[in-house]
Amino acid sequence: MAKRIRFAYRMTHIDNIQDILNVGIVLPGSPHANPNFVPIGDPTAIETRNRKYLNDDSCIGDYIPFYLGPRTPMLYVIQHGYNSVKRYAPSEIVYCVIDIEDIIKDNVDCVFTDGHALSLITRVFPREFLRDIEQYVSYQDVYTRNWLEAPDLKRRKEAELLIKQDLPVGYIKYYVVYDELAKNRLVSFGIDEAIVKIFKPFYF
Repeated sequence: MAKRIRFAYRMTHIDNIQDILNVGIVLPGSPHANPNFVPIGDPTAIETRNRKYLNDDSCIGDYIPFYLGPRTPMLYVIQHGYNSVKRYAPSEIVYCVIDIEDIIKDNVDCVFTDGHALSLITRVFPREFLRDIEQYVSYQDVYTRNWLEAPDLKRRKEAELLIKQDLPVGYIKYYVVYDELAKNRLVSFGIDEAIVKIFKPFYF
């Protein structure tokens, strides 16, 4: 049986977790947005996302982005501090993992892409297509560990689920962290130890 794309992954700095526990994962423009939010990633790409519009006249920056697979090229840049991106150690980065089936069941406002959302050749699909996501996004592509082995694989590896509403913390099924130090910190925040998973293969 072919493997299913079951989860979506939101990477965030560990310093943001306490606020997420209080208000959930929220839109940049949400009244609940954290004024002390610690951003990770490429500031230039974030700015570009705020200018690129989708079919419904909203821009990519209006959504909460989740990757459809772990260990992305963006994480590689973050961990190494390339392209003028601030470097963070893997123990500072947490994956908030949601179950796509929950998004479908609750009719959460979203779209998804078959590659990096900023690419001109990437297609955007409405939430109605999410149940058949494997017809548009390859599990092998988003879970590959070597995105340089085929043309266009890097773009496809970075396929996204874009959520257009605040997402309550109850949607988070798991928190994936790099080491025991990060796990202990999340548990100290009051997160059930059973849903905090140490999994180094998700990191570089």
